Amino acid sequence: MKIHEYQAKEILRRYGVPTLNGKVAFTADEADAAAKELGTPVVVVKSMIHAGGRGKGRFKEHPDLGGVKVVKPGEVKEIARKMLGSTLVTIQTGAEGKKVGKVYIDSGCDIARELYLGMTLDRNSSRVTIMASTEGGVEIEKVAHDTPEKIHKVAIDPAVGFQAYQGRQLAFALGLDKEVGNKFAFFCKALYEAYVGTDATLAEINPVVITKAGDVIALDAKWNLDENALFRHKDLAAYRDPDEESPNEQKANEYGINYVELEGNVGCMVNGAGLAMATMDVIKMSGGSPANFLDVGGGANEDQITKSFSLLAADPAVKAILVNIFGGIMKCDIIANGVVAATKKLDLKIPLVVRLEGTNVELGKKILAESGLKITPADGIGGAAAAIKKVLGGVA
Repeated sequence: MKIHEYQAKEILRRYGVPTLNGKVAFTADEADAAAKELGTPVVVVKSMIHAGGRGKGRFKEHPDLGGVKVVKPGEVKEIARKMLGSTLVTIQTGAEGKKVGKVYIDSGCDIARELYLGMTLDRNSSRVTIMASTEGGVEIEKVAHDTPEKIHKVAIDPAVGFQAYQGRQLAFALGLDKEVGNKFAFFCKALYEAYVGTDATLAEINPVVITKAGDVIALDAKWNLDENALFRHKDLAAYRDPDEESPNEQKANEYGINYVELEGNVGCMVNGAGLAMATMDVIKMSGGSPANFLDVGGGANEDQITKSFSLLAADPAVKAILVNIFGGIMKCDIIANGVVAATKKLDLKIPLVVRLEGTNVELGKKILAESGLKITPADGIGGAAAAIKKVLGGVA
């Protein structure tokens, strides 16, 4: 689950990670009051959306205005008025952009240097890994592609946790002097404790700034939480922002279905994240583009299948649906009955391709064949690709 910068900074402060003072505002008047309360000569007005590249982004309604603006306190109200309710387009939002519903008023600081610091799970080593770079304020993907030698990594042994020498090791690699390096090591340790303590999947501070006074501060913060662990963090679950989700994603959350909306033309329903990724590859191979990631899980019933179909059918961009199910705990005949019931209930008009494998697969295929519905069966993942290509040709 993605959260906003101001929410991430609440977490950071809880764990002792140094940040600037700031306050979220939902109206221009609140933004004005926040700027006056901070009492600094300059403040930063930041648009709060779940997307990176806000500083380089531009508002559709105000092409000369970026999503992050350094201003004097007296200018905050007008800037916030322009940002709130406007659509910000960044490299991560796509051309449609995202509407800004809140802004964060951050106190300014004297920046001497900017660094990058990120933390995530390296699945190859099964360890939380810290990544640091001198290229703060730059998209880390660009750094990794163009100058990978500028990214320094440290893997943390879960049995002992983050060690001070690892922080000093990173500080040395970044060229920090002893005093600042010690502060940076403390910063890394506190960040690790916050990451583990909140069951995060990603922590990214870009940039970490070294001030002219030698302080180490998190100027920005990107934080993703493991949704499967939110039962342990009721307070963090409240950070979910429905305004950042599409209507279908909101419904999926209510239904308990793993669903992510994409920009393609083929809806896909699968069971299992790995199979979902393979299915999206198949759709791309067929000449289509996946419209979603939808995982009904291993124990879905007829009701969940119907709800899943309703999500797919509600997307006007979807021109065909591919069901790709491996029957294990969820047997193929149960899936087939669910598909038939959902197709009838929703009066589905768009082409439907179904590929079943696993337990009771022959019975499942029989149910589909005798349903009297216009369902295209497919054998194997290659057959599914060919079938999708064919039906897309018929609706193009």
